[in-house]
Amino acid sequence: MSAPNDPDTLAELTAILAPFQQTHVLRFYEQLDTESRDRLADQIRAIDFDELARLVQGDEQKTDFVAMARGATLPMAVAADGSGVSWTRQAARQRGEEALRAGEIAVILVAGGQGTRLGFDLPKGMFPVGPISQRTLFQVFADRLLATGRRYGVTIPWYLMTSEATDAETREYFRSNDNLGLAADQVIIFKQGTTPAVDSQTGKLLLAAKHALAISPDGHGGTLRALDRNGCLERMKDGGHRHLFYFQVDNPLVTLCDPEFIGHHLLSRSEMTSQVIRKRYPMEKVGNVVQVDGRTHVIEYSDLPDEAAEMTAADGGLKLWAGSIAVHLFDVAFLDRERSSDTSLPFHRANKKVPSLDESGTLVEPETPNATKFEKFIFDLLPAAERTVICEVDPANAFAPVKNADGAETDTPSLARQAIVDLHTRWLIEAGALVNPGVKVEINAKYALDVDELKAKISPDLTIDFDRYFDS
Repeated sequence: MSAPNDPDTLAELTAILAPFQQTHVLRFYEQLDTESRDRLADQIRAIDFDELARLVQGDEQKTDFVAMARGATLPMAVAADGSGVSWTRQAARQRGEEALRAGEIAVILVAGGQGTRLGFDLPKGMFPVGPISQRTLFQVFADRLLATGRRYGVTIPWYLMTSEATDAETREYFRSNDNLGLAADQVIIFKQGTTPAVDSQTGKLLLAAKHALAISPDGHGGTLRALDRNGCLERMKDGGHRHLFYFQVDNPLVTLCDPEFIGHHLLSRSEMTSQVIRKRYPMEKVGNVVQVDGRTHVIEYSDLPDEAAEMTAADGGLKLWAGSIAVHLFDVAFLDRERSSDTSLPFHRANKKVPSLDESGTLVEPETPNATKFEKFIFDLLPAAERTVICEVDPANAFAPVKNADGAETDTPSLARQAIVDLHTRWLIEAGALVNPGVKVEINAKYALDVDELKAKISPDLTIDFDRYFDS
């Protein structure tokens, strides 16, 4: 049943839409009930139509990736063995531990993704990744955060950015699981922003339903705007948290709050530091971290010309070897400076298939891309940083993303679980234990954060001949 006429609201929405020729999204307004009208009105009011018009117009300057790649070198880089800088890995670790003990570190997890590609219909953070424990990604991260806080005598705040699709279920998950053992005020959950999809031919807004626009998250680059909008940057500054560790939800091996990584960031006086892996082959599908004209950039694998990807250094290895794994450390002062910038986080456009209503109100599932979506990428902050450094990590120790369902060639749950087993097996062997072939092991971070802590907890003549979970 439709709601009574509310001419004031209809006039308000028409006044917002008319200057941009978008009033067509009100064509079913008279058929809606009050709640549906309110939802549509809230979506319309949330759009910056001046910004959207500029995006639709497409007048932004296009990047010449061929020219960029031709002159690209590497930014300051710390290799996995610690070479490349004047200080030692031990000095970096010591400096990072000082910052942790001083309570200078906060953590942000980008958790807006659903497990669609996994065939998992819940927020990806709720995916059970523990090879024995079946602990979820959220639990794995919470365990490490608790263990790190215990080691350094601090409570590390965890900012958790959800999306419209994952927010309610994520909040309920943490509520019903007692915040995964974390303090009530330690986990700060907030939503990222959204952007509307537009018809790729006309630039017109699309309706996903009679009461709803077709909208999508504004990308991980929307993190800064969301932090600002939700008062998180001010909260960090007020709490004395000077550096923000950033990671994404799909990597159970992330070296969360790794003191050595933090130390490299501080000793280099970097404003934004990124973890990278060494590319296995020239066209590997990772973002390429490069330096051009003194500024650090990421060139997506799809934009990197073959000739640039295949360039070699004097030692015969790839010249542009650094692949981004979406783990960063930011100075909060840098984020505070850039939150008012109009240029540091530009929108990128992507052509997608977006179901939408036709003139009669029938939902049409397109067979080919029909819409343009706009999103931001967090790595676009790199060129704005006055100083950066990249830190190489061994993917066997720090990178096993869960992106695709089992059966795919890469980034599957089975491969991630095996990577966890392999890592923890190496820890146990280094600590003196014997792990029989084919036996699975898993170590909760609350039991041992690293090999040194493990050595202090197990007998050096321990033999493991059955699957074993080392719990807290």
